[in-house]
Amino acid sequence: MINQLRIYEIFDDTSAAFLARFDAHAARIMNRHGFRILAMWETTADGKPAFAYLLSWESEEEMKEKWASFMADEEWIDIKRQTVPDKGQLVGDISELILTPTAFSAAL
Repeated sequence: MINQLRIYEIFDDTSAAFLARFDAHAARIMNRHGFRILAMWETTADGKPAFAYLLSWESEEEMKEKWASFMADEEWIDIKRQTVPDKGQLVGDISELILTPTAFSAAL
């Protein structure tokens, strides 16, 4: 079992649109592709607004396969096209950490 922590740079003027899209569409489609979202947070990174979420996977192979299927999902591609804001963008830089538990971790 591994976890994946993803952190998205978001923007003050479009954060509400990003959060609405993630809530109404991305999380639902991810669920359909077998994603296990453990938690989601609004936060800051380097003093800028950010959105972070934690996923659980059986393996890196599963993670890569399910991300590929999600990114190729026609509904997701269409929603991203339809939700491009008039001013600015919804997501900037994306960072991620793959979290593998140590032998002495309580996460085992």
